[in-house]
Amino acid sequence: MSERRNFTTLKQCMVALGIVLNIVGAFIALNLRLPIYLDSVGTVLSGALLGPVYGVATGVLGSLISGITFDIYSLYYAPVQILTGLMAGWMFRTKWLSGWRLPLGGLAVSLPTSIASAVITAFLFGGITSSGSSYLVILMSNLGMNLTLSCFLVQVLTDYADKLIAVLLVTAALKALPAEMKMKIRGDKDGSL
Repeated sequence: MSERRNFTTLKQCMVALGIVLNIVGAFIALNLRLPIYLDSVGTVLSGALLGPVYGVATGVLGSLISGITFDIYSLYYAPVQILTGLMAGWMFRTKWLSGWRLPLGGLAVSLPTSIASAVITAFLFGGITSSGSSYLVILMSNLGMNLTLSCFLVQVLTDYADKLIAVLLVTAALKALPAEMKMKIRGDKDGSL
């Protein structure tokens, strides 16, 4: 009951903003055939500002809406969004996504998501999805590399770049956000992260 009462209008708006950021980012990456996904900026934002549970909710809802509207593949990658929301929320709370630790924290966020997305890509879709990274998988497979290995290598590289971009954008946004606003959104007594 207290969690329900704690889901304020500001938190609802932040989750909605995160969902929109995920959908717009995914739409841009899909249509430009970028080798990164841009579908987790909102997930990382919600996880960083509100915690892992809100990050997960943002990611899953964004995947569902994207999957229903313009990219059916997005539905299958909801587990990746769950991992992203959990890891980003936790890593921001432990300060591993700030300062000199940011590249290592970004790797910690992207490694579990890379494994999950590589398994989904290789075994459900045979390495070919709507993403621009599929071109890299095809290239590596044509060069004689095992499909699962090529999916994993491509996912590690592209997920790391994707999550690092998302973390950098969110970090910049959080630095620009006044501490009072963070306090209001989070419902905390201090607005620091």
